Amino acid sequence: MGLDENIYDLRREKLKKIEALGQPAYRTKYDFTHSVGQILADYSSKLAEELEQARINVRVAGRIMAIRLMGKAGFAHIQQGGMKLQIYVKKDAVGEKAFELYKLLDLGDHIGVSGYLFRTRTGELSVHVEQLEFLSKDLLPLPEKWHGLTDVELRYRQRYVDLVMNPEVREVFLKRTKLVQSVRRTLDAHGFIEVETPMMQPIAGGAVARPFVTHHNTLDMDLYLRIAPELYLKRLVVGGLDRVYEINRNFRNEGLGWRWNPEFTMMEAYQAYTDYQGIMNVTQEVITEAAQAVNGSTKSTWTILEEGAAHELDWANWQRLTMREAIIKFWPDRAGAKPEMGDFATHEGVKKLVERFNAGHSHMPYDPNAPAGKTIAALFEASAEEHLIQPTIIYEFPTAVSPLSKQKPDEPDWTERFEIFAGQMEISNGFSELNDPEDQRRRFEAQLKERERGDEEAHQMDEDYIRALSYGMPPAGGVGLGIDRLCMLLTDQHTIRDVILFPLLRPEKPGEPKPAEDGEDAGGRK
Repeated sequence: MGLDENIYDLRREKLKKIEALGQPAYRTKYDFTHSVGQILADYSSKLAEELEQARINVRVAGRIMAIRLMGKAGFAHIQQGGMKLQIYVKKDAVGEKAFELYKLLDLGDHIGVSGYLFRTRTGELSVHVEQLEFLSKDLLPLPEKWHGLTDVELRYRQRYVDLVMNPEVREVFLKRTKLVQSVRRTLDAHGFIEVETPMMQPIAGGAVARPFVTHHNTLDMDLYLRIAPELYLKRLVVGGLDRVYEINRNFRNEGLGWRWNPEFTMMEAYQAYTDYQGIMNVTQEVITEAAQAVNGSTKSTWTILEEGAAHELDWANWQRLTMREAIIKFWPDRAGAKPEMGDFATHEGVKKLVERFNAGHSHMPYDPNAPAGKTIAALFEASAEEHLIQPTIIYEFPTAVSPLSKQKPDEPDWTERFEIFAGQMEISNGFSELNDPEDQRRRFEAQLKERERGDEEAHQMDEDYIRALSYGMPPAGGVGLGIDRLCMLLTDQHTIRDVILFPLLRPEKPGEPKPAEDGEDAGGRK
């Protein structure tokens, strides 16, 4: 029997003794007059004399985070809402039975106390307890030192303990809530309406990703957990809902990593009668307002672990570059003279760029049979992405990697698409929506050819979506914004698991060494 099992049994015995004192083992409710936060906010500035004269009575509940006994009296700290308050329990004040209860309490137990506020000799605001009630027993020991555990995944597996022991973790998730609230506020102010679309879909569409497959028994049909809500939201635009958005859970059957979780949250929005520039401006405002809401400032700190350096991100100061301009701007010196715009115009020109880049820089994988546009996108990732620390909008993407976006009228190999980067990672993707049903069919057919070439993530044919477009969709701009990644950037958290309450983890196998996650090293970075 392990240590925890021994403590569990000892605390079960204590619980029986508590019941013998007339206290319910697990009380139904506790009526309180104040929260810990309210007491600290309202009375922390009061002097001892003011508290004594006013005789402020309170009823408050919380979890015991520290407790000590000194003869016929004792002190404890209770925690509620991430804040702590001291209580003072004296046998003469609470009576013999209640003091016996106090002696049976453990760290982690929930209690309710009523009494009056005072300051101790050291000046700490405290409750002089007159009545003590037992609310719930903690049968397993809280860790003495939660930080620094060798198995950091224990924090993710037991998030309930992580939240109790680490106030800064609680703060991250409170900020996440502020982030989502701000996104809604800004979009609502622009006349967008929030909708809900199916999570189980007959065709996995709206993104390039491998889906999770499930089966509906009654209908005897396979379904896919959605990889994106895009095609359903655009059906609504066809139906006359001109400005729609959804803050949604998406599911992609991909590897785990510091930026990737198979289940993640995205905001998608579509605005009729505008293009990618219009929705780009709205998205920039959404992010800037969110930064202000989360941190009280449009500036936040982002630490690049490889450098060991903290950068101040300024969400009120953005740069905008086309993909080709970004490759040119960040072209490495070792790769020779910077490219010119004409180098991107032909398959042969792009091939020579890759050869130059690989000759003077780290090797970039290259498939000579791939479309030139796909190679240009890969070249951008290899040459420019690591330099995009400050908020940056990259626009004009190759048609080959943009099956759902509208082509530029003067350059059909390029589309009216943008992505937003910060902290060296992409957090948003948007474009002028493709609303020509015949063009959309050709794009889907091109994607089917990519599937035949072995690309499991290529888009499938969606005949109903083409039918919807055939009823006429107005010109529109659409965007997806990664809520998890934006939260990482605004709270300086360096794995997506730190901003998801319950991230997906491998099954626990005690005694086995933990392998590195797919696509990352043991340090947790890609």
